[in-house]
Amino acid sequence: MTTLEAPRPAPARIPAPRSSAPYLHQIDLFRLITFACVILIHVVAATNYPQDVPANAVESLLHFTREAFFALTGFVLVYQYRDRPLRATGFWRRRFPLVAVPYVVWSVFFWGYSLVTTGEPAGSLSTKLAALGRELIEGSAWYHLYFLLVTMQVYLLFPLLLKMLRATRGKHRYVLLVSGALQVCVVLFMTYPPEGVTYDTISHLFATILPYQFYTVLGAVVAMHFEAVHAWVSGHRAFLATALIAIGVGAELAYFQNVHSGTWPQLASEVYQPYLLLWFVTVIAALYALCSWWSARRTADGRVARFIAWASNRSFSIFLVHPLALALLGPAIGTVADRVGAPWTTVVIYLATVALTLVFVEILRRLPVSKALTGRPRVRRAHPGPVRLVVSPTRRSSG
Repeated sequence: MTTLEAPRPAPARIPAPRSSAPYLHQIDLFRLITFACVILIHVVAATNYPQDVPANAVESLLHFTREAFFALTGFVLVYQYRDRPLRATGFWRRRFPLVAVPYVVWSVFFWGYSLVTTGEPAGSLSTKLAALGRELIEGSAWYHLYFLLVTMQVYLLFPLLLKMLRATRGKHRYVLLVSGALQVCVVLFMTYPPEGVTYDTISHLFATILPYQFYTVLGAVVAMHFEAVHAWVSGHRAFLATALIAIGVGAELAYFQNVHSGTWPQLASEVYQPYLLLWFVTVIAALYALCSWWSARRTADGRVARFIAWASNRSFSIFLVHPLALALLGPAIGTVADRVGAPWTTVVIYLATVALTLVFVEILRRLPVSKALTGRPRVRRAHPGPVRLVVSPTRRSSG
């Protein structure tokens, strides 16, 4: 006897629950300012001598960018998932390709670019490929790519971080204290390494999450208490502005004192100098205060708001591409310096780098492989629909 059964319908795919948290427009401006300062610090370094004391003084304050970025990363991730379940495998499957693929693509590109432009003596292909393999592991194919390597480490550890924050509700101040104490220890170790610890060992820590863990945890904890923190910041903007100026002056005085004591200017302005710890936290808070103030008034000028949203959408692409634009402008730096001198050379090269970067980004974002190159989907041109002529039999032309 044969039994006929109707075919069973395929199980419906249940979409992941979406966060009900409102969109924070201030984060767009925060991201944009941070990446604009990333370009600026690289231009300052490229247009001034390594021993230039004033230039390194500027760089010391601009070093906040990487700390602000990882605070922003921790904040955005927790803000999205604090009120909804997180499935680690699904999170990794969505997040990793957006960073890992561009990381590999640009690492290979800059590896090849350096082979062509540095004029290195010919070597075996296996040797060059081995060098590429090391650069992929270390994030050293170009000076900014370690950023992506650390970001992937944040993604890897995020499910554990979120689980820890949920398990320690009511005790997050202690989480920050422990993380802050670890940060101080790491900074002291990297700035004043014990005898026998080589610079090679220290330099490999740059591409790990260890020197940035506190800022990631800070952003994550702020997201868990966003409403309370936002209210406090909104009510203390004058205090934060005053603190920013006072602590910024203090950081500069510490830098000049280090230089006066015989420390090489590049080393005195290093991002892991202990005197910058308080500056980083202060500038992150003050920058958020500024951005939230703008967000509350952004409807006053829709054009500015649209530009900031447009630029924020391209911020990751801008970060990936700007070192190439700066490298291509490198041969022109000497000519510009002869014509306008310092500090105008930095201003001119900065504006040119931003402009060239935006041109590159707009081209890359319109390619079919945009996601692999920029981590963002392709921008498609809007095609107008067909024009239809409708003639109404009940109305006559007045002409």
